[in-house]
Amino acid sequence: MKILDVPKSGSANWQTASRNRYGQYLRNRSTPTNPQSSFQTAIRSKLSTCSTDYRSLTNDQRAGWASLGGEMHRTDPLGQDYTLTGFQAYASVNIIRVQCGLAVVADAPALQTPDSIASCTPTISDEEFSLAYTPTPLGAAEYLFAYCSPQRSQGRAYEGDCRLILVSAAAQASPFDILEEYTARFGVPVVSNRVFVEVRRAYLGFLSAALVVSKVVS
Repeated sequence: MKILDVPKSGSANWQTASRNRYGQYLRNRSTPTNPQSSFQTAIRSKLSTCSTDYRSLTNDQRAGWASLGGEMHRTDPLGQDYTLTGFQAYASVNIIRVQCGLAVVADAPALQTPDSIASCTPTISDEEFSLAYTPTPLGAAEYLFAYCSPQRSQGRAYEGDCRLILVSAAAQASPFDILEEYTARFGVPVVSNRVFVEVRRAYLGFLSAALVVSKVVS
């Protein structure tokens, strides 16, 4: 149900407040799914490891991460800007580094702001799923993070559920093949379905803003 009200997000009693491109709305509260998939379990394991490692840092090291977190801005579901805590900054940087195959760092690095991917053109069929992008190749210490949606109807224009499919090697050159990994996650691409693709550039544990495109399977 669409409403006019003060900005709010979250659940209370039997209702959940949120917003989409058309404004705020209320819906009946539902129990979140907990499939305990291998992907979900892997992320939980990384967060648990980060929590243990963060507690072992010195006070000066944690202060460094708190300072970095104050520089890392995010946007919540209501469109409001917020910054990260020291632990959130530590987990964000080091999980990205681990996904790139890099070593975990105990001391907070300087904030990096990688440039976004300039363009991305997916080619998707039941035998191919590749991403042609610019600039190419990426820099020596840069990685491409490719996120994709499940297969959707052709008429869909918005997607809020893109999941990490594959991280490239350093200095990856275009095109980037992700068919095997996408098929393992969401099945063989079906003709006339639409797939949304989100690409980000990673550098030293920091991600760029997302470039989002979509393609109908042909």
